[in-house]
Amino acid sequence: MTGEHIQLSYTRLSRFETCPLSYRLHYVEKHRPEPMLPVRFGQVIHEVIERLVREAVDDERSGPLSDDRALALFREAWTAEGLTGIEVFQEGSDILRRFVSDQGPLEHRGVLAIEKEFQLTVGPFTVIGYIDRVDYIDGETIEVIDYKTNRQLFSRDEVETALQLSIYHAAAQRLWPWAKKIKLTFWMLRHGVREETSRTPEAIHAALGYVETLGRQIETATEFPARLNSNCSYCDHRSVCPAYAAALKGKREFLCENLADLEAVAKEREEVARLAKILYARKEELDRILKTHLKEHDELVLAGVRYRMFHAEKLEFALEPTVELLSRSTGKPQADIRSAIATVDNKALDDLLKSLAKETDRNRVALLRAELEAGAKKTHVPRIWAKEVP
Repeated sequence: MTGEHIQLSYTRLSRFETCPLSYRLHYVEKHRPEPMLPVRFGQVIHEVIERLVREAVDDERSGPLSDDRALALFREAWTAEGLTGIEVFQEGSDILRRFVSDQGPLEHRGVLAIEKEFQLTVGPFTVIGYIDRVDYIDGETIEVIDYKTNRQLFSRDEVETALQLSIYHAAAQRLWPWAKKIKLTFWMLRHGVREETSRTPEAIHAALGYVETLGRQIETATEFPARLNSNCSYCDHRSVCPAYAAALKGKREFLCENLADLEAVAKEREEVARLAKILYARKEELDRILKTHLKEHDELVLAGVRYRMFHAEKLEFALEPTVELLSRSTGKPQADIRSAIATVDNKALDDLLKSLAKETDRNRVALLRAELEAGAKKTHVPRIWAKEVP
């Protein structure tokens, strides 16, 4: 191949890796992107945090960040982006308050970079990008931080193998060559969790080799097949994607005719699973629209269907009064009743332990968690785990 090579970025690589058709629509045919609400919302949160931290650094201020300033910036960015919806607005406010709390006192000299641009040479390619934030930890250590507004936390395996963090590590090595250690962090803003990891030289070498290989695949690609996946409902080119349109209609490409043929069973199962995710995500999107209108109307009659809102009742019983009443009525010891009916909600316990970790020694809390998990009753539900084989 002669001539200049394409510029790469993590976003570009990820789009091709996730769905070659989406890559073609975006980079080859250059369709105008139509980002969905989660993407636009995430961009607003990123913008607010960037401005909030940058102001403190530029003004050489140290100490806690301001809730009021964060919310003022959020209102400004929200209006500029044209977002609507009280629930989403409240969610954004909560995320920013949590960020300010989790950040704690900010030492302006400890922030090395905000939205740091980089250019990284990988084989014949130049990889470009921006790192959300880089902090100084000590004389030989820096922390590379990427803010995420994902609703779900990454698994440990996803964090350890994330190509984005590997690219950022390699870029940080060249930008700050004095740093012997680089800590990599996904700051999961919705959860108040910092998922941390690091990379070995071998892992970086492998990641950059993969980047070069993927870059060559992109340059030589002549076909860009659709790859239906759970992200299709959020794709910024879904309105012009024929594969997504077909999926919404439930169109199938393969039907297993012989249920004794396990290869065929697995093939149909994966196609159905992909379609089900897309259709369910579409249903949730349509439900949100109907719910918005049902806030203003008692009912809607549309397409021969009557829609109403209803509230399912959920009962929660205070533990001690319940135990006392049952004991008094049955004559059984309170300890026996408590043992029979009382369990600790896993999420509530997890939230408590996270709050304790902020107030006391993290190692002690980690040990406490391990002791609690050792004494917990474990149940197992059989489920199928499936992952595409490279």
